[in-house]
Amino acid sequence: MNVRDIIKRPVVTEKATVLKEKCRNKYTFVVDRDANKFQIKEAVETLFKVKVENVHTANYIGKSRRMGKNIGYRSDWKKAIVKIGEGQEIQMVDEV
Repeated sequence: MNVRDIIKRPVVTEKATVLKEKCRNKYTFVVDRDANKFQIKEAVETLFKVKVENVHTANYIGKSRRMGKNIGYRSDWKKAIVKIGEGQEIQMVDEV
């Protein structure tokens, strides 16, 4: 699996922002569902040139949703919270 296929996008929510600012050096990403912690660690270290201390993952199950008479389904997805070494930073475009 290519490292660019593992990391899909950063998560930009209030909780992810608090983790980044107050908990120091924790970044949240949506990752490929088949990726394990070792692959996620390698992908972040390769793409962002930082040292990863640990990785926590969580699987989220999609839900069915209705819009009028039509029934749809939200996809299953996986979230990874990555802690990087002290004094390091990942520059993201999410900050306005």
